Amino acid sequence: MDRFIEIKNLVKHFYGQGILNQRRVAVRAVDRVSFGIERNTVFGLVGESGCGKTTLVRSILYLDPPTSGEIWFDGMQLGSLSTRNLRFFRKRMQIVFQDPNSALNPKMRIADSLAEGLVNLKLPARERSRRIKKMLDLVGIAAGHRSRFPHEFSGGQKQRIVIARALCMEPEFLVLDEPVSNLDVSIQAQIINLLLDLKKELSLTYLFISHDLNLVAYFSDRIGVMYKGRLMEVASTEQMMNHPCHPYTLKLFSSVPGKQKVTQEADDGKGSVPLKSKKAAALPATCTYAADCSLGDRACREAESELREIGAGHWVACFKV
Repeated sequence: MDRFIEIKNLVKHFYGQGILNQRRVAVRAVDRVSFGIERNTVFGLVGESGCGKTTLVRSILYLDPPTSGEIWFDGMQLGSLSTRNLRFFRKRMQIVFQDPNSALNPKMRIADSLAEGLVNLKLPARERSRRIKKMLDLVGIAAGHRSRFPHEFSGGQKQRIVIARALCMEPEFLVLDEPVSNLDVSIQAQIINLLLDLKKELSLTYLFISHDLNLVAYFSDRIGVMYKGRLMEVASTEQMMNHPCHPYTLKLFSSVPGKQKVTQEADDGKGSVPLKSKKAAALPATCTYAADCSLGDRACREAESELREIGAGHWVACFKV
């Protein structure tokens, strides 16, 4: 398969203001994350709120450049590009944000909102109109409604419009940052099926972010589990759903209806019980998850767990697996 996106040791720091003569404290929001995405596939990224998922994808797209690390896009390292060349690459990668209400300017008509990126590309007015009409038809919005304002559409329609705006740039790589979390369940299914149809029709590659494991499992080819800025486990969807290994992954699964049985079987087979240990929490741990893991011991306090391959394409950051 063709490795389309490659992220190597990505780090993103945010610096707070120092007090008096003290040095500024760096908060490591993303900590040495590495993974790849094959062309025309979906990579699902799951984790609890605040674990760094959105920060990670903003760094990948260079909306908020990373502190260190490498991002390779179709054989080109984005960090080595000039500002002008990076602008050229931006049309090849787009993002659909979580909240369509904040993604759309309430004072702009839909046609003007969709045309902004095309104006920056200096496309003629006739070509802009043709492409906007085509993309609105593609996502199921009547082209005759393009002169309306956002408040005249429902939540699901607005999310379709945001998707159409991203597709107007004719991207190859699309980041979906929890695109259905604010929608009703019935509307979620429509948007997810629309995205799958668009992926097939336009040969798109997706990075899909969510905290809904069932949704990610349905939508993705491979899944990465993130915790406090680090990847805990990366595997194919089948491997992740049938044989979760990392204690944090097991903890996530324990809260998903229908997955408790899988979690218990994994616990019995590997001794991995995702319960918080007061003893482990009291120790100065080096492993990111050691404070909440019942398996933490001396090895976890003296060395940092790195992703290692325990099976074909199955990577886990744990000494005990």
